[in-house]
Amino acid sequence: MAKMKTFKTSFTAGEVSMELAGRGDLSAYDNGAGNLTNISIMPTGGIYRRAGLRHVDTVAGEGRLVSFEFNTEQVYLLVFRELVVDVYENGAKLTTIDPSPWTLAQTKNMSWVQSADTLLVTHPDVPPKKLTRDAGGTWSISDWTFYTKDDVIYQPHHKFVDDAVTLTSNGVSGNVTLTASADVFVAEHVGKRFRFGGKEVEITAYTSATQATANVKENLSSSSATEDWEEQAFSDVRGYPVAVCFHQDRLVIGGSRDLPNRLWMSKSADIFNFDLGTGLDDEAIEFAILSDQVNAIRALFSGRHLQVFTSGSEWMVTGDPLTPTSIQLKRQTRVGSPLERTVPPRDVDGATLYVSRANDEVREYLFTDLEQAYQSGDLAMLARHMVKTPVDQDYDNRRRHMHIVMADGTISSLTLFRREKVTAWSRQTTNGQFLSVTMVDTEAYVLVLRNGVYSIEVFDDAYNVDAGLKGTDVTAKTTWSGLDHLEGQTVKVVGDGAPMDDQVVSGGAVTLPEAVKDVEIGLGFTHIIEPLPPTVASSKSGTQGGHVRPISFTFRVRDTAALRIDVGNGLQDIPFKRFGQGVLDQATAPFTGDKEVRAYGWRLGGIEPLWRIEQDTPLSFTLLSVASEISVNG
Repeated sequence: MAKMKTFKTSFTAGEVSMELAGRGDLSAYDNGAGNLTNISIMPTGGIYRRAGLRHVDTVAGEGRLVSFEFNTEQVYLLVFRELVVDVYENGAKLTTIDPSPWTLAQTKNMSWVQSADTLLVTHPDVPPKKLTRDAGGTWSISDWTFYTKDDVIYQPHHKFVDDAVTLTSNGVSGNVTLTASADVFVAEHVGKRFRFGGKEVEITAYTSATQATANVKENLSSSSATEDWEEQAFSDVRGYPVAVCFHQDRLVIGGSRDLPNRLWMSKSADIFNFDLGTGLDDEAIEFAILSDQVNAIRALFSGRHLQVFTSGSEWMVTGDPLTPTSIQLKRQTRVGSPLERTVPPRDVDGATLYVSRANDEVREYLFTDLEQAYQSGDLAMLARHMVKTPVDQDYDNRRRHMHIVMADGTISSLTLFRREKVTAWSRQTTNGQFLSVTMVDTEAYVLVLRNGVYSIEVFDDAYNVDAGLKGTDVTAKTTWSGLDHLEGQTVKVVGDGAPMDDQVVSGGAVTLPEAVKDVEIGLGFTHIIEPLPPTVASSKSGTQGGHVRPISFTFRVRDTAALRIDVGNGLQDIPFKRFGQGVLDQATAPFTGDKEVRAYGWRLGGIEPLWRIEQDTPLSFTLLSVASEISVNG
């Protein structure tokens, strides 16, 4: 029989897959855990109960959250719902833009980018829009307006039919009849612009698939049959842009419904002017991404280079600066992005995090100076179970958490400190389903569905409950109202810093057994911590296949007001003591120090954890390290 003492001083590998249960030789095993639910991870190795969720407002239906930052002092939350957009500032609803052009289904696949007081929004089935806040604070939605001069619109154009198809005009000015050598026209072309020999005309009437009437905007150079013609690239006939971003002072458009692999870049410093001109340095740029596989553009990101994420691979567009003659397109990796929805890539310390087409990977698109190329490292390789069909994501730069909303309504949070080599996953759950997430300044907002009610909430370090509200009164009282969003639900209550009995909300209020001046009321959530199975690879004796007898566990905690542990005989509340002071009041005096818990009984060495922390008490909890003393009998 061998007695061993082991120390777990770090959780910086986060929750890892049980596929690693036989790899005690890995550092990720030493620094990982089997279960970290509703836990946040510190770069120094410790873990703590995640921030609670403060209630902001209820909304009329499901939607997508988008941040709008007018300046450092004026930041807004936009909620894109079915054909409307709600606008919030500092947690208060300012207005609803009604109507808006996007259905709920379309919000799942839209792209956006902001410039000053304007949010540019694209979707392949909706004309690209500008969502604008004017100087007077009025919000509006309008179509993109491409640069126009002398009634000529400088927008992207393309020839969608075979290059050999010709157009013939019966005149060079005024109203003319255009005749095609093959089927070209449809009724929806009325009102659309064509270029005939480089000159612009507008279709005014549809006659047949091979004939239409047009009004000449620029006198034609010739009326003879020519293959040199094209139509406007974006329309209800051909579809609209898929992705959009700004890069090197140009507006970049990526893909459309009928041109999924094409890129357009505006003139420099003239974002709605797509005049190709004669290819001068400041003029617009257009090209297709051609390769041996489908490359439907799914997202664009402006980083060190212009990054293009397609359905089949990842590309970089270089040129310093980008000009029609200096531009270069190079494929970097072959991972691909989801086709059925848009999960916006996010920057984390110079790397771009994106979701793979496989739906079970989060990749880090990072430029390496050694190879002068991008690599797409899999950040979920050791925690594949944590990534299941992501639907939304955003990065909390202050807390260093990438929050990724999954299709099952959970959030997988990735804590990243590249220099410290911290890549740690934990899972966030709530009484309901997470639907969307966005960062508004330094606050992480989420849209949650609870019992048929849609709510906006925000992660708040001052809360230990979800859907929570706080109240204060100079006079102690027992009845606290304002809880309509929790009607009929059982809630946790912290009164004057101490947990109280659970209450059921009735008539938007609760009545407490004792009068208090300060309350925190909301839904409870449970944090769970389980270590990986014990292993002592450096010892002459190991735990695999043998019998293990836990002797004691010493938990080093900081500012912890409640601790509930199972060391083999069920979950038990652990009291804290200080020398000469007896048992502390857990509600009002968080404890910092070591707490030893004795354990009894032999266990067959296996993959079960030797201890488990599980509690829903709405009080602070931080675990720094664990020392384990065990006996092993092989």
